[in-house]
Amino acid sequence: MIIRAVQKLSVVDYPGLLCATVFTPGCNLRCPFCHNGTLVLDDEPNVSEQVVFDFLGTRKNKLDAVCLSGGEPLLQKGVEDFLRKVKDMGFKTKLDTNGTKPQYLKELLESGVVDYVAMDIKNSPAKYAETVGVKAFSLKPVYESINIIKSSGVDYEFRTTVTKTFHDEKSLAEASHMIEDAAVWYLQTYRESENVIDKSVEGYSEEEMKCLCENLRKTVPFVRLR
Repeated sequence: MIIRAVQKLSVVDYPGLLCATVFTPGCNLRCPFCHNGTLVLDDEPNVSEQVVFDFLGTRKNKLDAVCLSGGEPLLQKGVEDFLRKVKDMGFKTKLDTNGTKPQYLKELLESGVVDYVAMDIKNSPAKYAETVGVKAFSLKPVYESINIIKSSGVDYEFRTTVTKTFHDEKSLAEASHMIEDAAVWYLQTYRESENVIDKSVEGYSEEEMKCLCENLRKTVPFVRLR
């Protein structure tokens, strides 16, 4: 499995646990608001798996979990082997995915190597292609992944990074129908960063995000603000 970077400590990537986050390069989407542009565009040096495992060996009883993120991790071969080694070291595992590789996702969830999975819901069906930066984008694998996750028995969350450029209350309400009866759906505030793909994207203020979330919660009780 190709690894591009490691964040040695995160208090937000695995709910309630201290974790390290391992980032893989490359993505099959081009979301303009992606804050991991260097990973998506794949132009940085690699980190060896051995370096990652050596580091994790020094963090036993200090970290609780390891999150595998990207980019899109399911573009990589060897994910199951990597996560199994992580679990064998005593860590819980979390997988971040955009939901475009449902069969691979299903195999991983059934293998028992994933303790928690987070899937991005990018926008309403009508705005999905525009939001992910891929013309004629097919939603079929996204719906398949949603159903696989909801029926897997694995702890999960759906999440949406919200921008003023691509999202509004109407599009978010329509997006909620894609994940009806989900356990939880987090709305994440878009924040500018050096590595964002398109720096012209605008975000909502904290107060505006609170209002969006409160209004949506009237009909979507499982929505939360992160």
